[in-house]
Amino acid sequence: MGLKGKLVASVEVKCEGHSIHDLYHTNTYHIRNISPLINHFEIHEGEIFKVGVVVSWKYIEDGKEKFLKEVIEAIDHHEKSITWKVIGGDVLELYNSFTIITSNEHKWTTTTLIYEKKNEDTPEPLALLGVFTELTKHIEDHLLTK
Repeated sequence: MGLKGKLVASVEVKCEGHSIHDLYHTNTYHIRNISPLINHFEIHEGEIFKVGVVVSWKYIEDGKEKFLKEVIEAIDHHEKSITWKVIGGDVLELYNSFTIITSNEHKWTTTTLIYEKKNEDTPEPLALLGVFTELTKHIEDHLLTK
């Protein structure tokens, strides 16, 4: 049927990948000050950046403000990865399930989107993958100017 999908994008970064992971893990709320793509970030429940914390974002995708609510399902400090399960927002209008995995290694940052479309006419989430790619570049620029 082709309703399940997976997209992966890796971006080479000049700063250390672990610095990007640290920003996502401990200082995520600062990302709205780093990138014009992020308008709002809020913690709804749980401890800051522990498994089970529920957060929401308002972000810009294709020139439109979108909303995303997610829960952190897993954090792997050794692999420098965070798994976010989407539990609300615009993404779930098109997809039955949606998971975002950010991982960082020495000079690479990778975003993986795993999803199930509501129907065969649902487009691949390329625009959202582009948001993460551009966001990575904004974070990299910020870390390099520190």
